[in-house]
Amino acid sequence: MSLTMLPFQFPGVPGVGCAFSMRGFGSVSLSRGEGSSSEARRASIPALLGVQAFAEVHQVHGVRTIFEPEGQNPGQTPSEQADGMASSRSGLALMIKTADCQPILVAHESGRYVMALHSGWRGNRQEYPRVAVEQFCEHYRLEPRELWAVRGPSLGPAASEFVNFDSEWGPDFLPWYDSERRTVDLWMLARHQLETAGLAPGRILGIDLCTFDNAQLFFSYRHFRQKGSEDGRQGSFIWIRAV
Repeated sequence: MSLTMLPFQFPGVPGVGCAFSMRGFGSVSLSRGEGSSSEARRASIPALLGVQAFAEVHQVHGVRTIFEPEGQNPGQTPSEQADGMASSRSGLALMIKTADCQPILVAHESGRYVMALHSGWRGNRQEYPRVAVEQFCEHYRLEPRELWAVRGPSLGPAASEFVNFDSEWGPDFLPWYDSERRTVDLWMLARHQLETAGLAPGRILGIDLCTFDNAQLFFSYRHFRQKGSEDGRQGSFIWIRAV
């Protein structure tokens, strides 16, 4: 079964492509370990995006970013533990896998540098969006005001309940906590962390589709946990188009 992609284009940056895969009606997951069908779907990614290869990491809810990763063999498990990748190589798509966590894609206005981040709530608690942008700018000698960012489909403000807020978050995150509903606005928190890193507010974009409330379109860990069924992962991709 083929993948369904939601394309995205940064304004004025034609040299960079972005796409978010969708669950669709066939429950098309990009998780590994689903046999030959999963490997076939993963192997189809380069042709579907018009790239030579894709890269991924073993995501661990940390703050490490890999620079200039190599292309991934679709049938092998990624060995590098990290939650972000950055590249200046054209024709290589960076893939982040999520099912409620925030995929954040970043591009330099020149179209020559891109980054893909996986930020779950633990990543937000460690301020990974801010840390990653600082790492990105330092590595490639960029100015944060020259960057664009987009957050893909993820857990929305009304669905992000944290009944143990005091022990899991703490007082520093009270501005984003709704005590009555016991929810944390992860979307606004990520935006704040990107702004703190120096991105211009007008260059921080978001696809405001909640994975929990749109589980027919996207995989949602919390939704499927409530149903007692298996869940999968969708992919978020960013790449530099070959000239």
